[in-house]
Amino acid sequence: MIRIGLVDFDTSHVEAFTQRLNHVAIAESEWVDGAKVVAGCPGDSKIMPERIPGYVEKLKNFGVERVEKPMDLIGKIDAVMIESQQGSRHLERARPFLEAGIPTFVDKPFAGSLKEADAMIALAQKHNAPLMSCSSLRYDPQITAALAKQAELGKLLSVEVWGPCALHEGNPGLLHYGIHGVEMLYTLLGPGCIEVQSWRTEPSEVLMARWPSGHLSSLRGIRAGQYGFGFVAHYEKGNQPYTITGSAYYREMLRAIVGMFQTKKPAIPYAEMREIMVFIEAADKSAALGAKLQKVG
Repeated sequence: MIRIGLVDFDTSHVEAFTQRLNHVAIAESEWVDGAKVVAGCPGDSKIMPERIPGYVEKLKNFGVERVEKPMDLIGKIDAVMIESQQGSRHLERARPFLEAGIPTFVDKPFAGSLKEADAMIALAQKHNAPLMSCSSLRYDPQITAALAKQAELGKLLSVEVWGPCALHEGNPGLLHYGIHGVEMLYTLLGPGCIEVQSWRTEPSEVLMARWPSGHLSSLRGIRAGQYGFGFVAHYEKGNQPYTITGSAYYREMLRAIVGMFQTKKPAIPYAEMREIMVFIEAADKSAALGAKLQKVG
């Protein structure tokens, strides 16, 4: 049984992940085997500090030990999950665990900048500590179904993704909630995006991205009106709409994370994790410059 430690409690993920890993207060169909959250450090937050006390109490009721400092987890755990909502804190939080060779999951967004993401990848490689960062939407069953549909409809050529895209100064631009849509794009199309162009207004955001095939794909970020996640997939021999409902993506992502903790092999190529940060920085620069086309990479 892999012993997991959690760092920073300002997100609902600390509750949702513990429920599934510890088989507590959730339907058996959502259980994930092979690992258990045994301890956590609540930390602080510059985004939602008001959430921390409630999650401290909930995890206490789940039997999770509380420690005062992240370093206090070392020796008690086999793997760690960095859960701060603020990407710019992730390098600082992950560093001691990576240096100790501990498998590390960093919740979205991976980092506050490409430079910080590169530093975490370098630490992971230097200390042979597997590292993973992603949005849970990457693992939604509808994404899996869309990829499998290629056996029937031929190659997936392009997609139109939509989802929430709230902005927050703690995670500038697409880093805060737009990261979910970006991860959906990359899971469906793979790495290798060439260029991106993004239009940003107060209620919404739309970006177009070109992959090497020449096909264009889009992401619509919603900040006003009905939220939700979904996409339309365009294949060689057909088109298929998909709407994401429920939260099965948590279960499926946790299975991938536990698999990494067990095998000590990264679940997502570091080059792809890095390119997503490059893509976001290029899209944000395009939006800041009035939708000026930007190269990715």
